[in-house]
Amino acid sequence: MQPDDLTFIFLNAFIINNFVLAFFLGLCPFLGVSAKLDTAWNMGLATMFVMLVSSLCAYGVNMLLVEFNLEFLRLICYIAVIASAVQLVEITIKKVSPELFRALGIFLPLITTNCAILGLALFQTFKEYDFLQCLVYSAGAGAGFTLALMLMAGLRVKLDLADVPSISRGSAISFMLAGILSLTFMGFAGLGGH
Repeated sequence: MQPDDLTFIFLNAFIINNFVLAFFLGLCPFLGVSAKLDTAWNMGLATMFVMLVSSLCAYGVNMLLVEFNLEFLRLICYIAVIASAVQLVEITIKKVSPELFRALGIFLPLITTNCAILGLALFQTFKEYDFLQCLVYSAGAGAGFTLALMLMAGLRVKLDLADVPSISRGSAISFMLAGILSLTFMGFAGLGGH
């Protein structure tokens, strides 16, 4: 597989260089919203949508900035695009599913400051992906983010049924699980070839 092949780009963002488990981006929702499977799934879908919209908008914004020789405005423009996409998701979820809006709580508006989304926009820009590659890269990153949330939520649900020593309960065991998941995903690093 070539590095510019769409399948490679998707798998790279989804598994090999998973934003949460390999780059350690987006850890706040990863640890904060992964206590229940349904909440983790919905947060993953919301983040995936924001990643898709932000990625495609960042591609267009970058083209404009390069055209007018204003690349130094990249970061602030990307942040504005991400904040707008999050507002769109927040308004939609509040209108369509108020109970989901309450379940996601503070973590929904915090997607704006999710460094995985900003990292996605910056990585795709520096890799000089074209429009289709940006679309595939953001889909892979969003799917990988959702996968990481679901894996962690599944483990935490199973852990609620286990007899865990009192010294390890709560945040301690969550961090241990996150570390083990990260180590597991580091095993995929050799698949990238580069």
